Amino acid sequence: MQPFPLTRDLVMIGGGHAHALMLRMWGMNPLPGVRVTVINPGPVAPYTGMLPGHVAGHYSRDELMIDLVRLARHAGARVILGRAVGIDRADRRVLLAGGDAVAYDIASLDVGITSDLPDVPGFADHAVAAKPLGGYAARWQEFVAQARPAPRVVIIGAGVAGVELALASAHRLQSGGAAPDVTVLERSAQPLPGLGRGARAALLARVQALGVRIVTGAQVARITASGVILADGRELPSDFTLGAAGAQPQGWLATTRLDLTNGFVAVGPTLQSSDPAIFAVGDCAHMAHAPRPKAGVFAVRQAPVLLHNLRVALSESGRMRPYHPQRDYLKLVSTGGKAAVADKFGLRLEGAWLWRWKDRIDRRFMAKFAAYPAMPSPPLPPARAAGLAEALGAKPLCGGCGAKVGAADLATALARLPPPQRPEVLSGPGDDAAVLRVPGGMPGDVQVITTDHLRAFTHDPALMSRIAAVHALGDIWAMGAAPQVALAQVILPRMAPRMQAETLREIMAAASDVFTAAGADVVGGHTSVGDELTLGFTVTGLAPRIIAKGGARPGDALILTKALGTGTILAAEMAQARLPGLLLGECVTTAFTQMCRPLGPASAILTRQAHAMTDVTGFGLAGHLLEMLAASGTAATLNLSAIPLLPGAEALAAAGHGSSLAPANRAATAPRMTFTDSARAALLFDPQTAGGLLAAVPGDQADALLRALYDAGEIAAIIGTVTSGAVWLTVQD
Repeated sequence: MQPFPLTRDLVMIGGGHAHALMLRMWGMNPLPGVRVTVINPGPVAPYTGMLPGHVAGHYSRDELMIDLVRLARHAGARVILGRAVGIDRADRRVLLAGGDAVAYDIASLDVGITSDLPDVPGFADHAVAAKPLGGYAARWQEFVAQARPAPRVVIIGAGVAGVELALASAHRLQSGGAAPDVTVLERSAQPLPGLGRGARAALLARVQALGVRIVTGAQVARITASGVILADGRELPSDFTLGAAGAQPQGWLATTRLDLTNGFVAVGPTLQSSDPAIFAVGDCAHMAHAPRPKAGVFAVRQAPVLLHNLRVALSESGRMRPYHPQRDYLKLVSTGGKAAVADKFGLRLEGAWLWRWKDRIDRRFMAKFAAYPAMPSPPLPPARAAGLAEALGAKPLCGGCGAKVGAADLATALARLPPPQRPEVLSGPGDDAAVLRVPGGMPGDVQVITTDHLRAFTHDPALMSRIAAVHALGDIWAMGAAPQVALAQVILPRMAPRMQAETLREIMAAASDVFTAAGADVVGGHTSVGDELTLGFTVTGLAPRIIAKGGARPGDALILTKALGTGTILAAEMAQARLPGLLLGECVTTAFTQMCRPLGPASAILTRQAHAMTDVTGFGLAGHLLEMLAASGTAATLNLSAIPLLPGAEALAAAGHGSSLAPANRAATAPRMTFTDSARAALLFDPQTAGGLLAAVPGDQADALLRALYDAGEIAAIIGTVTSGAVWLTVQD
């Protein structure tokens, strides 16, 4: 529940270190009335300090990444996974790739830098930039997995970053039994500029010991699929070419018309740009009052000042604090193995003890994002009605289909409805949609109508709108109908008029995209204001032939078109779950991507042959399959191992995470099932939001239909068989 109306939009562009730390602190003490938005291309952001250790094989990928989805949940922020490409300062909107825009009152930039070399022919096609770090880390792991006996690596740029990554690369490849050829190219006459003499000598000695070659005075002319060609005609064979030559600003910053220095956003002591409503921190900022090299230590120390000054700007009260960076800082450079070299004030220090020191510093930083303090629930009053604690339950109420009324309670309520009275109503409660005769239509033409709404489970209203639209359309597609028109039902949380208008614009634009692509028109709706965002749609469709839940026949194959696990993943995200080796933000993003995928293409293929069909939503796969079996008078056998699951779902279920609706789903279905309890079996009761289609199709047509689904880009699987007998579901491991 939202205790205060929203009145100001703070938009954080980028998931850099300063923003990550600021969000962590914000979650401890949020400013009432502020909606915080984080825009970043991906759900996780790498920590710079541990990248060389990851390349060398000392850290796993999950140890390196800050999970922005978990962090945003802690901060009460919404995450928009997109790439900023501009800022409309007149209308105060951040422009995203793809045409979307996000309104702001105050914005902050922490988008980092790139080591891309756009002026070098062939770089974009045949090389990878060291920054942004996420893409490089993924490409490197793919390269290492190829296990070449004599891999060739060329790194462009012999600064600290280039040499450190060269040492890490050589160590990793040699540790795997390979005999690598690692070459570092430097256009100037001396490598490692900016380091003291002692530290430079120590690093160059390590370079020699690992067999890494540094070529100075090397001007890169172009890059090909097989190597790097220099301006003097020399060609260096390369299987992996990396760009680490300096810090390049993000090109789109030039379009903002902010004051820039060499392409970087110029900021003063308060970290404000030439536009007081826009702050900038980290490597994308140039501190005009105290220029410093690009280094993560400055971003880390900017975070508390940024937090204070953003609060002042958003509340329009108080005095901003200045940020004054230190003159010099300790540079700890890893040397491939678990050793490091230190450089500060020209001193030379090296050894394994420095690696251990650096490792402690890095792990202490990442520990800030490992676990967030839980906000205690308000205690129950000592005097209360009987059953209040049981009604609240042990878990927070889930959103999406996890907020549905249980199947047993719903069936009791529907049983009291009178039968349809109007002659055009062919069927009412009990199927995915009501079926109406079309007045004056062609013989056999019918119209279907359904409604659905979802309690929001993400703070991103546009994403929530897309999912709600796909979810509402699911009943239409499950009946084999073509979508026709939609009416929107929107409950907005209390907010300032401009924010309300912007939020409604985002919602309706996203919904319109989904319905238009499905061939339907949005023809109106209703809006109101409440405690939290809730979105729904009433949808109609037309069909020459209805595919109902009843009609499954013994011998039919059961096809499922989406993976299971959305309820469990969303519940884990609400709990800010953390499991070793698993990045929850990536699991959530994959689930969101699946939820946004419409069922229209799959419906068109399955409708040709399906005897019965439904969509798998709030009652879980077991519940919706048993509805189909009850309507058809049949039984079924499921192959549990054949059922597709979303990444992370089974591990999260094994760790005890699950939707608040899952126990009611299990209670309603388990008495009619035979199964061995396990984490995988628990997902049979998991409520699905915008889930897939479940179709009973002729057994001899199942493989052909599956191939057609694959050819259309659909993820689908044959998960079981319809059998004869009393309504019963047998689950085989």
